[in-house]
Amino acid sequence: MASILDQYEDSQNIRQHSRMSTANIGITHSGFVNVRLEEEKPIFTKQRIDFSPPEKINQFSVCNNQLCMSLGKDTLLRIDLGKPDQPNQIELGRKDDSKVHRLFLDPTGSHLVICLTTNECVYLNRNTQKVRGLSRWRGHLIESIGWNKLIGSETNTGPILVGTSQGIIFEAEISASEGSLFNTNPDQYFRQVHYLEEDGKPAPVCCLEVERGLETKYFIIATTRKRLFQFVGKLAEGSEQQGFSSIFAQNQDLLPSFQEFPVNMGYSEITFYTSKLRSRPKTFAWMMGNGVLYGQLDYVRPDSLLSDVQVWEYTQDIDLNFVKPISIVLTQFHFLLLLPDRVRGICTLNGQVVHEDVFPEKFGTLQKMIKDPITGLVWIYTEKAVFRYHIQKEARDVWQMYMNMNKFDLAKEYCKDRPECLDMVLAKEAEHCFQNKRYLESAKCYALTQNYFEEIALKFIEAKQEEALKEFLIKKLVNLKPSEKTQITLLVTWLTELYLNRLGQLEADEGKQHLFLETREEFRTFLKSPKHKDCFYNNRSTIYDLLASHGDVDNMVYFSVIMQDYERVISHYCQHDDYSAALDVLSKHCDDKLFYKFSPVLMQHIPKKVVDAWIQMGNRLDPKNLIPALVNYSQMGSMQQINETIRYMEFCVYELDVKEEAIHNYLLSLYAKHKPDALLWYLEQAGTHVSDIHYDLKYALRLCSEHGYLQACVLVYKIMELYEEAVDLALKVDVDLAKSCADLPEDDEELRKKLWLKIARHVVQEEKDVKKAMNCLSSCNLLKIEDILPFFPDFVTIDHFKEAICSSLEEYNKHIEELKQEMEEATESAKRIREDIQEMRNKYGVVESQEKCATCDFPLLNRPFYLFLCGHMFHYDCLLQEVIPHLSVYKQNKLDELQKKLAATTQTTKARHKPREEDTVSLGKGQGSREQIKSDIDDIIACECVYCGELMIKSIDKPFIDPQKFDQEMSSWL
Repeated sequence: MASILDQYEDSQNIRQHSRMSTANIGITHSGFVNVRLEEEKPIFTKQRIDFSPPEKINQFSVCNNQLCMSLGKDTLLRIDLGKPDQPNQIELGRKDDSKVHRLFLDPTGSHLVICLTTNECVYLNRNTQKVRGLSRWRGHLIESIGWNKLIGSETNTGPILVGTSQGIIFEAEISASEGSLFNTNPDQYFRQVHYLEEDGKPAPVCCLEVERGLETKYFIIATTRKRLFQFVGKLAEGSEQQGFSSIFAQNQDLLPSFQEFPVNMGYSEITFYTSKLRSRPKTFAWMMGNGVLYGQLDYVRPDSLLSDVQVWEYTQDIDLNFVKPISIVLTQFHFLLLLPDRVRGICTLNGQVVHEDVFPEKFGTLQKMIKDPITGLVWIYTEKAVFRYHIQKEARDVWQMYMNMNKFDLAKEYCKDRPECLDMVLAKEAEHCFQNKRYLESAKCYALTQNYFEEIALKFIEAKQEEALKEFLIKKLVNLKPSEKTQITLLVTWLTELYLNRLGQLEADEGKQHLFLETREEFRTFLKSPKHKDCFYNNRSTIYDLLASHGDVDNMVYFSVIMQDYERVISHYCQHDDYSAALDVLSKHCDDKLFYKFSPVLMQHIPKKVVDAWIQMGNRLDPKNLIPALVNYSQMGSMQQINETIRYMEFCVYELDVKEEAIHNYLLSLYAKHKPDALLWYLEQAGTHVSDIHYDLKYALRLCSEHGYLQACVLVYKIMELYEEAVDLALKVDVDLAKSCADLPEDDEELRKKLWLKIARHVVQEEKDVKKAMNCLSSCNLLKIEDILPFFPDFVTIDHFKEAICSSLEEYNKHIEELKQEMEEATESAKRIREDIQEMRNKYGVVESQEKCATCDFPLLNRPFYLFLCGHMFHYDCLLQEVIPHLSVYKQNKLDELQKKLAATTQTTKARHKPREEDTVSLGKGQGSREQIKSDIDDIIACECVYCGELMIKSIDKPFIDPQKFDQEMSSWL
C-alpha cells in the first residue's frame, strides 16, 4: 500500500511501433524533409497500479486527486493521491446484509455520499473519520447526483440534485458541520422537484448534470435509460443558494425538452469534457442503447444546450444481449468505451476506432471506468486490480482529420507548431479553393506553402487569373528573406508588370474609374514599400523602362520622387513646360546642385519665383554658381529678369553679407547699366578704405568712366588715394567736390598745398572769379597771397586782393614778433643754466665715518664710493653690480670697453718706476686719458641714483626672476 502510485507494472498490451527512422525519410512535394527518428508514443497508455486489495473492490470513485473505494462488505479505503503512502481505511459498521450500491464524490473531493443497497445513504467528509447517516434520504435508491460546482465548498455542498431509481429528482444540501442541538444530521433538506418517466412508467435517473450558461441562465441535463432531458431556466440574481426548484417550476407547464432513442439496455451514462479547470464543459457523450450520442454544448442557444449532435452506432461485436458497454469517458477528441474485457477509443471527429486495449482474464471482469474531471486521469478497476490511463499528445493527428474534413482553420490551429504538417494543410486548402474557383484565397494559401513556385504560377496563368497571380506574388514576396535578393528582384519586376497591365486595362474602361484609382494607390503603396526599397533602387533603370514602355508618366514621376531621383522629375516637368512644378520640387528638396543645373532654364520663364526660391534657400546656395544663369538672361532677357537679378544680387550683398568680389563686381555692372541712381549710393556705403572694399576698384573705375559717371569716378579715385586725379576730375564736376578731395591727404601738407593751388588756378584761369579765388585762399591755411598772384592776369588791379595782401603782411609781422620773443626766452634760459652749473661746482656733501653702503650695508669709507644728491651712498663695485642688469646691450658693451681701457692704463702707470723727461709728457697725457675714461664710466653708471632715477622706474614692470631662468630657479626650490 505504501507505493500505490510510485511503482508501475509494464503493460503487455501497449502497442509496439516498429517503424525505423529510415522508413519515413523522404522529400515531400512541398520541399519539407519529414524524418521520424524516435518511436512515436501512443496516445493512450495504460499503467497498472501496484496494489493488491485485501478484499474485492465493489465500488470506486475519484475526483480532485481524492480516491475512494469500497472493499468487501463493510470497508471504505480513502487515498489522497498527493500522499499515496498514507491511505485511510474506515469501517462502515454495518451488521446487516447491505452492500455499497454507489459512491458519489463531489468536485472538491471533500464530500462522499455512500448509497447502500438497503435504500440508505451515509455521508463522510474528507476531514473526518466518522460516517454520518442521511436520514432524509432513507427509502430511496440513489442512482445519480448533480453537484453544484459553482458554490460548493469543502464544508458545504450547496444545493444539489439527487436522482433515484424511481425517476424522482430531489433537491438537497449537505453540510459537514456537526449541526445544532435539534438538528445533528448533515442533510439540511431533501425535497422533490421533478419526476421522470419512460413510456408512462418511472424511469431511473441515470445521470444528472448542472451547468450555468450566460448571465443567470442554468441548464440541467438528466438522463434515463433511453431519454435525455434538458431543463433551461433563469434564477434571480444572487438566488443560487436557494436551489434549482424554480427552474423545474418554469418547465412544469410545458413538457421538458428531451431526446429519445428506441433501444434500451437497462442503463445509460453521460460524460463531459472541460478544457480548463472551473470552466464550462464544451462537449458531451451519452452512452445509451442505440450507440453513443456526442456533440458540442452551446450555451448561447435559448432552448437546447446540445449542438452538432452525432450518433456513433455500436459495432457488430457489441451485442446488447451478451456484450454491453459498461462505461464511457470523453476526452478532447476521443471517447473511451469500456467493454467487459477491453477498452476501445473512438475519435469524435470521424467516428473511427483508433485505440483498442484488451485486458488479460487474470484480472477479472472490468467493472467501471472513471475520469477525474479535475486532473483528467482515467481510472479503470476490476475486483482485483486498478489501472490508470495517461493521455498525451491527443491532438497530434487531429490536423489531418480536420484537413480531410475541409476544416482548414481548425487543422492549421492544431499543427501550427509542426511546419511540415502546416504546409500540407495549406496546400490542401489552396487546392480546395482553386477547385472551387476561389482564386484569391487559393493564391494566399499557396504563397504560404513550400510548393514549387513555377507550378503554382503556371496554374494561375493557365486559368487566366492575373489578380490571383498578383496576390500570390505579393504574399510570396512578403515571406522572402532579405538575403534572397534574386527572388525579390524577380517578384518585384513581375509585380510591376502585372500592376501596369491592370492599370492599362482599367484606364481604358471609363466605368471602372473608381477601381482604377484604388489599383493605382495600391501600386504606389507597393512602389514605396520600405522593405523593398533597396531592390527598387538597385533595379530602378528596369522599373523606369517598364513604366516608359507602358507610357505611365504619372507613376514614373511618382517613382522618381520615391527614389529621390529629383533630377529626372524636374527634367520631366521642364520638358512639358511645367516650370512651376519643377520649381516646387526644387524648393521642396533643397538640392543645391539641382538648383545650379536648372536655374538657367527656370530663370528664363519664371524669374520672380526662381529668385524667391533662391532667397528662401539663403546661405545654402553659392551665388557664384548662379552667376552664369544671371548673366545669360540679364544680357538678353526682359527688364523683369534684369530687375529680379538685381534683387537677388542685393539680397546677397546686403542680407547675406557676401564678400565675393565677383558678386560685388556684377552688382556694380548691373547698377552702371540699368540702375545708375543706385551706383553712387552703393559706392558710398561700400566704404572709403581699401580694406573695406569688396569690389575691384580698377574695374569700378573703368566701368564708371565708360558710362561717364564722373562723380563716381572721383569717389573711386579718393578710395585709391589718387588725390591729384580726383581733384582734376572733380574740377570738371564741382569746385566744392574738388575742395573735399584736396583736404584728404592730411599728413602731406605739400600735396595738400599742391591740390589747393590746382583749385586756385582753375578758379582764376578757368572761371576768372577773383572773389572765389580769395575764398580758396581763406579755406586753406597753407596758401598765401604770393602763391596765387602768378595766376592772375596782368590787367587785374590790386584793389581786388588789397585786403589779402594786408592780411598777409600782418601775419608776417606777427610771426617776426613771435620769433623775437622765443630768442629772448632762449637767451634767458641759457643764462640760468650757466648759473646752475657754477652753483653745482661749489656744492658738497658731508659723509660721516659710520655711514654704510646702501647695497651691501658695509662701512662706506673703506673703499671708493659715490654720493648722490638724494642721500644714497654706494661703493663703486656695489653700484656697478646694481646698474649693469638695467643697462641696454649697447651701454653694457660700452662699459666693458671702458673698463678694459682703464685697466690697461693702470698697468702701464705701475710699470714705470723712474720716468724720463720725455715720458713725463706721455704720462700727463695718459693721466688725462685715464681721468677721461673714469669720467665716461661715471656718466654711464653714476649719472643718476639707481634707487631714485629712471632705471628703477623702468624696472617696475620687469619680473623678479628672469623668464629664461624661471624653470631653473623653480627647480632649485623643490
